[in-house]
Amino acid sequence: MNIDKDAVNHRHSLSKMTTVAPSSPVSLLFSSSSHQHSGVSTPSTEDAEMTTSRETPKNHRRKTCNFACRVRDHVKMGPKLSETLKGKLRLGAKIIQKGGRENIFKEVFGENDGEKLLKASQCYLSTSAGPIAGILFISTQKLAFCSERSIKLRSSNGDLIRNPYKVLIPRNKIKETNEMENVENSAQKYIQIVTYDNFEFWFMGFVRYERALENLRKAVS
Repeated sequence: MNIDKDAVNHRHSLSKMTTVAPSSPVSLLFSSSSHQHSGVSTPSTEDAEMTTSRETPKNHRRKTCNFACRVRDHVKMGPKLSETLKGKLRLGAKIIQKGGRENIFKEVFGENDGEKLLKASQCYLSTSAGPIAGILFISTQKLAFCSERSIKLRSSNGDLIRNPYKVLIPRNKIKETNEMENVENSAQKYIQIVTYDNFEFWFMGFVRYERALENLRKAVS
């Protein structure tokens, strides 16, 4: 399995941010280190039990607050509100233009015989150059991410070209799907994907985090 130098740099950058540790074929285009996570920790079993306990008005308010916080954080991750909203409108227009997310998935990543798209969620991929907005696709054969906007990169002959930022992980390469959170801000949650060859990917900014985590775990189980 071939992993390019940028992918290795990405893994080393992430290893400084977490105590654990994404995979092939992988296209990772950023290597400059300018984005750092705060410390993260895995929620305890006790915390999980509290989340699944029966509803009370206080718990309901907390869940409402958490949902509102995630919407706010999802918007805050863009450079500014107007740019984030423009990005969402562009992405929505692209989805309509292409005839739905399934058509985008087929066009960008291709679809094998018998493969079926299960879920698609808007989120951010955390990279050493900062969070990148896009769509996370979950199919019966792979996990794939495509940025909502193209990025500039230099080709092998030195020319600047624009391409979407893409990640593709075959499902049989996924070792773990972990629920993580910022220890300084528990409302800021991540989904960590660890592969058998010790690469990891961090997805963040889900509006409905629990549902996204459940969908991922079901898909890779």
